[in-house]
Amino acid sequence: MKKIIFSVVASTLMLHASTDQDLNTEVELLKTQISTLEKRLDKNDSQAEKEKMQRALSGSNSFNQQDFLPSISLIANMSALSRDVSNEEYENYEIPGFLSSPGEIPFNPHRGFNLNYGELEISSSVGPYFDVATALHMEKDAVHIGELFVTTKALPYGFRIKAGKFKSNFGRINSKHQHAWNFSTIPLVFETFFGPGGLGDEGIQFQYTLPTDIYFSLNYEAMQGSNARSFGDIDKNNLHTLYLKSSFDITDYTSLLLGATWMHGKYTNATLPSSVDSDIYAADITLKHIFDSYSSLTWQSELLQRDKDIKPTSEKQAGLYSELIYKYNQNWATGARYDLLYKNIDNQPDDLDKYSAMLEYKPFEFSKLRLQGSYDRSKLINGERKNITEFLLSLTIEAGSHGAHAF
Repeated sequence: MKKIIFSVVASTLMLHASTDQDLNTEVELLKTQISTLEKRLDKNDSQAEKEKMQRALSGSNSFNQQDFLPSISLIANMSALSRDVSNEEYENYEIPGFLSSPGEIPFNPHRGFNLNYGELEISSSVGPYFDVATALHMEKDAVHIGELFVTTKALPYGFRIKAGKFKSNFGRINSKHQHAWNFSTIPLVFETFFGPGGLGDEGIQFQYTLPTDIYFSLNYEAMQGSNARSFGDIDKNNLHTLYLKSSFDITDYTSLLLGATWMHGKYTNATLPSSVDSDIYAADITLKHIFDSYSSLTWQSELLQRDKDIKPTSEKQAGLYSELIYKYNQNWATGARYDLLYKNIDNQPDDLDKYSAMLEYKPFEFSKLRLQGSYDRSKLINGERKNITEFLLSLTIEAGSHGAHAF
């Protein structure tokens, strides 16, 4: 370091010196300055060595507080909504054959203005073996733990374990938080099977990534199974999920992602004498083409089927969504989505669907304005089919250190 400093400064002086006398004068000045600098460096080195020795004697040689400071971010979401159904009617909608009541509506519940949520995300490394992360959801009158989990980071042979409360990582959309969705509303099939926030619960996750050129991972999750819409028997560990994920590059700019899922648990409610088997099968496909650093076209689709063994018949329900997202540049994006629900029981509507379109503007990477319109033909209002038109303008702000979202 000392030689480098001397060489740079000396070269600079030689360029500016016009005579030999000037050069000699400048060199003498340089020697004096370097002598002073060497004393300071030696002093700093001695102090650093002294601190290093003290850490070694105290047994904390590998600890540096700076390496373990947590990343903290605050996410705020708010909206203005126009809907051709009153708030009171909408709070009691039904989806025939799928959902008798919406329950709590956490996102965009009312016509007019909505402060949907604040989300405080904190994550940190905990030594060489674990990472910890949490997402605290702040509503107008409550705060609750959305996620709080520990993840290993030093297991051999491609293994990883996650434990705590977390969103299931099956498929494409479920593991993402609302502010990371491409649309401001969750697909109908996820809403009816799991609720407006998707599937999240206490449990443990095991992941194994194969050591191959093509990405391939095998995942297993054991969760309590408290999701009331598809499971709900929490007398013991109730939900078991097995899913596969794979991806590969078709070209240098085009990637294909595939997934398959099977869930098994017990379903129960107040109308059943005992719990019954509940199985969900799912498949997902994502095709993404990148035009340049900020421009891309993504087609994403997921299909889910739920089988409830409610005697004397087995109730089979299914649904899908398919969306196309075009990111024009780092500021603008647009997209369209189609949702469909269907089931194999007579006298049920076969056109329970929803059409959505959105236009998104990002003034900066951590702020987002989205205009979304939808035409929903899936719901009953006061016992009658009602086609609902909705326009939504939402604002999302992300402040602080926030991790990148999944590809």
